[in-house]
Amino acid sequence: MRYIPLAFFVIIIFLASPTISDAVSPIEKTQIIIEVNGDPQQHKQYIETYHPTIEVVEVFHTLFQGLAIRAKDHQLEQLSKETFIKNSYPVKTYQTQLNQSVPFLLKKETVQVDRTYTGKGVKVGVIDTGIDYNHPDLQSNYQGGYDLVDLDDDPMETTLTEGEPTIHGTHVAGIIAANGKMKGMAPNVSLYGYRALGPGGAGTSIQVIAALEKAVNDGMDIINMSLGNTVNGPDWPTSVAVNRAVEEGVSVVIANGNSGPANWTVGSPATATKAIAVGASTPIVQTASIIDRFEKKQIPLTPIAGSIEWTFQRKYLLVDGGIGKKLSNISGKIVLIKRGEHTFTEKVKQAEVGGAVGVIIYNNEEEPFQASLQAESNIPAVTVSKADGEWLKKQVQKDSYWIQTMHQQQQDQITDFSSRGPVTANWSIKPEIVAPGENITSTIPNNGYQSLQGTSMAAPHIAGALALLKEAHPNWTPAQLKGALLTQAKPLKINGVLYDPIEQGMGRIRLNESITTRTILHDSLLSFGKIENGKKRLTAHIEIENVSNQTNQFSFDIPKQQPGLRWFLPKKVSVKPNEKRFIPIELTIDPNRLPEGLHQGWLKLFNGKESYQLPYLFINQTAQYPKAMGLELEVDPFNLKEYTYRLYLPEDVKEVKVDLYDPNTLVFEKTFIEKKDQPNGLLEDRIAKKDLPKPGNYIAAITISTKDNHMYHEETLLRIK
Repeated sequence: MRYIPLAFFVIIIFLASPTISDAVSPIEKTQIIIEVNGDPQQHKQYIETYHPTIEVVEVFHTLFQGLAIRAKDHQLEQLSKETFIKNSYPVKTYQTQLNQSVPFLLKKETVQVDRTYTGKGVKVGVIDTGIDYNHPDLQSNYQGGYDLVDLDDDPMETTLTEGEPTIHGTHVAGIIAANGKMKGMAPNVSLYGYRALGPGGAGTSIQVIAALEKAVNDGMDIINMSLGNTVNGPDWPTSVAVNRAVEEGVSVVIANGNSGPANWTVGSPATATKAIAVGASTPIVQTASIIDRFEKKQIPLTPIAGSIEWTFQRKYLLVDGGIGKKLSNISGKIVLIKRGEHTFTEKVKQAEVGGAVGVIIYNNEEEPFQASLQAESNIPAVTVSKADGEWLKKQVQKDSYWIQTMHQQQQDQITDFSSRGPVTANWSIKPEIVAPGENITSTIPNNGYQSLQGTSMAAPHIAGALALLKEAHPNWTPAQLKGALLTQAKPLKINGVLYDPIEQGMGRIRLNESITTRTILHDSLLSFGKIENGKKRLTAHIEIENVSNQTNQFSFDIPKQQPGLRWFLPKKVSVKPNEKRFIPIELTIDPNRLPEGLHQGWLKLFNGKESYQLPYLFINQTAQYPKAMGLELEVDPFNLKEYTYRLYLPEDVKEVKVDLYDPNTLVFEKTFIEKKDQPNGLLEDRIAKKDLPKPGNYIAAITISTKDNHMYHEETLLRIK
């Protein structure tokens, strides 16, 4: 097995897009992570003795063996001669991205139930932008934590005097643990904050690794990480580190990402096999649409976070506000504005000053998008797609156009933004479970409340639910807690048909059913992997654990046979009280009788009157997954004449080639990488500075030649600093 370093992290919060900071000046101090052979504590003492001008910022010994150091370039050059240094990694900075959802989850499927469990005695750590522990809804539960940005024990959110303020961690914490005007999922947990992301939500790999280590060493029962990257691989270093945290006895809950609705968009560390990856569904919400009965047109409206609810009951005149710079004659009307040039807040404020009653902002590109306001608004504001916005604009240009709003109640729908699986390389199903993540109101700094949406909001619902489950069953392991949640999840449907497994995993959390479950299913998301060629008989195993005091009888509903597939399932399985049994589920696949690509579906397992839907998946020969991800380039901190590049390959490749092009002229500049016969995983190597074009932004065209002689092309932007 190839060695993969643990120290390199690419982190964003699932509310915005990453931006990379500029490199530091050579005379300034540089922060790097070094991975070491042997005891890192001994190496810390050695550095302090023989390299006293080098500052050791942090020692890592739980998730990997290494040190975080801060030093000037000439000091690093001296340190690089030490033989105990195994690898070094530059620290890069990335940019982030009354509540009805909680009562919605704290019920059985038919009736609301009283709170029996409140999370008392359970320790939950939130790795995020910090927590405003002075918020009246969080004061009673907050027990401490650590600030990995300022290196002290005060993990407060960034305030205006320190830089761009943050709210994300406080919002996440409120969903888990609010206990005041708002009630979180587990209002009596012991809440800890680990501030790994500073002003504007920016953080470093050092801070995130250190936060994980501190949370584990502080004895957290549960860790919530509403952050991640876009690398869809199970062995990316963030995923490996999370798996090791779970092995230490901690349940780790991770947001699945906001890059949906496309498949293959889940990123690390949600790809970690032992974590709980959470997708986003809708709680009970009132949705609004513009309805044009004459044109038989219905346009869904997406609320802008921070604006008031769209509750119009009568028709209003719609007017075109262009880009939103100069708005006139809009009093008493709804304004249609195109996205771009200035912020959503500025657009909405301009409309409010002009007397508009509402704002519709449409996209300037095809992709779905989310919007939020940085200041309160007294008028409702929503977004629509580019196509819908342009259609509305045409109606306005034809004649006076009056719009009518239709309101509907919606619940248990998978949101468009929620990232879909599966994971490359091991082909596992992600997310594993879903929870409400749309229009979620929670605490924010300065005693406030605000609605946000994203899988960042879905994950803390699961973290809070785990706290209640842990209180109910204090001796259960992370695997049992995870298994109980997944076993009793409710598979969700749209128009009477189950959502695909890679959209919902086992379904939406049903907390009370998980607490009282008689059965725990382990490894219940069945992946049969990738079928290259030739008829294959494959086996996946599910483990059934009986946690009741009576023998249970299990049986499968044998699926209909179809060309190319044949199932071999046990007819009946008897499991005694407190017994575990591994059950083989066999499938014969003839790839020549099936179309290429992703195949998925459901098996039904019965336990008396209770039934469980088990998702399954396999890849026939190939599918439309990314063939290369995570291309990055950094100056080597020990040698400024060299750069280190990294690229993730989900499969073995015959050849990988990366060509650089000028983004303005599209003129070819240079072949950047050219490697043959590369195994799957992290490709990492060095390149001399003289072999790169001048600093700037480039289009990196990645060409992959597979072992079966297929060619694939990917493009990304690459910055040379």
